[in-house]
Amino acid sequence: MFQNGNEPLRRIVITGMGAITPIGNDKDTFFTSLLEGRSGAATITNFDPTGYSSTIAAEVKDFDTSDVIEPKKLRHLDMFTQFAIMAAKEALDDADLEISDDNAEKIGVIVGSGIGGLRTLEDQHEILMTKGPKRVSPYLVPMMIPDLAAGQISIYFGAKGPNWCPVSACATGTHAIGEAFETIKRGAAEICIAGGSEAPVTPLGVAGFASARALTTRNDEPEKSSRPFDLNRDGFLIGEGAGILILETLESANDRGSNIYAEVIGYGASGDAYHITSPDITGDGAARSMQIALDLANLSSRDVDYVNAHGTSTKMNDSLETIALKKVFKDQVYDLHISSTKSMTGHLLGAAGGVEAIASVLAIINNKIPPTINLDDPDPECDLNYVPNKAVSLEVDVAMSNSFGFGGHNATVIFSRF
Repeated sequence: MFQNGNEPLRRIVITGMGAITPIGNDKDTFFTSLLEGRSGAATITNFDPTGYSSTIAAEVKDFDTSDVIEPKKLRHLDMFTQFAIMAAKEALDDADLEISDDNAEKIGVIVGSGIGGLRTLEDQHEILMTKGPKRVSPYLVPMMIPDLAAGQISIYFGAKGPNWCPVSACATGTHAIGEAFETIKRGAAEICIAGGSEAPVTPLGVAGFASARALTTRNDEPEKSSRPFDLNRDGFLIGEGAGILILETLESANDRGSNIYAEVIGYGASGDAYHITSPDITGDGAARSMQIALDLANLSSRDVDYVNAHGTSTKMNDSLETIALKKVFKDQVYDLHISSTKSMTGHLLGAAGGVEAIASVLAIINNKIPPTINLDDPDPECDLNYVPNKAVSLEVDVAMSNSFGFGGHNATVIFSRF
């Protein structure tokens, strides 16, 4: 049943999606909020941020696990794993996919996290320092390590195919989707549960990024703090959540009578080999990632209708992503519709790629492009059409989603109308 090296490449489609985000805990609420330009930013509630240079974040609200996770198990799951399980549950339900003994070995899980269980690590370190090593939880390691989002999804839902966790900072979610695409293409699975999850709004997480001067300090105006491509941007808004997609062979989707949202047609990945936190100042790595994805999809730059930009709201990223887009799209770049949904969700780090892939697919389904909010005074170095402040109705047949991470990790996925 599986493809071998002599068979034609498989077509791979999206049949389910699940989102836990600061602007909605299901994919439809999430996308409606994007189209309405709703910000998820507010003063931090996960801990007391008094004394921090950045006191704001895009936190998940009204999060409820009661229908899926037993209360006695909940205390043994870090929040990033809880987000992942709940997003996976929505995606599986959305795909009408029931995992059984008949199909379990054909269903893989590739779900990543950039940081993993930071909240657990902080809590258990406090116990170590105040109560001693014998009081540290035996669940510390399996709650903390990033691969347990994928592991717990497999355990909860019974998927027994390839199971692993990419960790590539802010490119993690997009790498997970791309590698799921490749896993199915080579015949190692028929279906993959793929995406990313992150819960970094913790004392140490916020302090670390703040010390690196990466975070916005627009504390008095949280909803205006994330402003990609705007002249007055001053750093990213840290966020949390999860985005999970179901990738499936077209044959499997047809056999199951599945609703097909879109087709995955391209994936590119590259490395900057430049700096631990700064993107390559020529935009070369990001441009190569996009071009590799276009080449794999057998597309020209004219074929892309929408780009969901990495668009973090930092000085370096936004101007260098603009340079990279110009390298790839050349004369057509000014006709391209581009937006950063991080202007509303904040930066979900390892979860960003999963959530933004969902936004890209829903842009195709709905023929609507989410805006970049707070783009009031465009940076002259960011002179492209970043869909400022209001959603746009446009036929979207091909959408590209970019993610770039600390360490020079670049990843791009491309979706097309099915």
